[in-house]
Amino acid sequence: MEKYSASEARYSNGENLYRRCGDSGILLPKVSLGFWQNFGAEASYDNCRSIARMAFDNGITHFDLANNYGPPPGFAEEMVGRMLKEDFASHRDELLIATKAGYDMWAGPYGSWGSRKHLMASLNQSLRRLGLDYVDIFYIHRFDPVTPLDETLQTLVDIVRAGKALYIGISRWPLEALKYADKFLRSQGVPPLIFQGRLNLLDRAVQEEGILDYCHDNGIGFISFSPLAQGVLTARYLNGIPEGSRMSRGGSLKAEILTPELLEYLNQLNTIATERGESLATMALSWILSQRGVTSLIAGARTPEQFKESLKCINSASLTSDSLPLYPHKVF
Repeated sequence: MEKYSASEARYSNGENLYRRCGDSGILLPKVSLGFWQNFGAEASYDNCRSIARMAFDNGITHFDLANNYGPPPGFAEEMVGRMLKEDFASHRDELLIATKAGYDMWAGPYGSWGSRKHLMASLNQSLRRLGLDYVDIFYIHRFDPVTPLDETLQTLVDIVRAGKALYIGISRWPLEALKYADKFLRSQGVPPLIFQGRLNLLDRAVQEEGILDYCHDNGIGFISFSPLAQGVLTARYLNGIPEGSRMSRGGSLKAEILTPELLEYLNQLNTIATERGESLATMALSWILSQRGVTSLIAGARTPEQFKESLKCINSASLTSDSLPLYPHKVF
């Protein structure tokens, strides 16, 4: 298979494409490529490869993974490992590769959560699947209410000191735990680079709980996952649940969330987006990038064209916090 040669124009929009991640030296693209839902064993490798190539050709240098992404768990990392070998070997230092550990990965008492045993074993497995000596960002994927925080955090410090990760990220931790982690990691000379949380027009918990403000005020980057609420904040569900959609298949997106009230709200947003001359999805992504403290968002895609559509938000007119009506009910 031929080696990949990226377009020379991929960084031509650099000034508008990247944001500094907290107080670090890292620049992240405003839109990062996520491998959560569409890079499992049933996906076409050639199609997934085309998505990654197209993203990179458009300056998207950040690939977001986790140990359990697939399905089956580990498969997305294996797929990206193949891409890194066949397409991106000569571009490794242009890429920022992130992975995570903390969710269920293998059977037994060590296959999940935040123990030193799980984090070390999981990262070693991830590196083998990816074919890498190190990842750029290693996240603790969720808060563990049982394992002592110092054990989890010291393990993250040791991972960086061992050269297996360059930076540490924290995902889905409550504010007080984040504050503790920030203080601990800084005391060890390994400040947290970034926090990953869900932020979209249907879920603003990270704003309401003060996490986004804390990150902004303390030099920690913030990246939003599920920015389109797994497709709900697109035109796909404006008239109900279409056949073949993710919601129709069950899984992580439940049909019961699409209430008459939510349908009315989505159509209200769509009207505003039309008046702005853009799609509902573009406007929803633009809203995230307009929020104080946001560095980047993670967009998934089923096709290269779909991912390219997501990139339109980079040049979309910004939205103030009160530009759009906010949905008053809890969805997730």
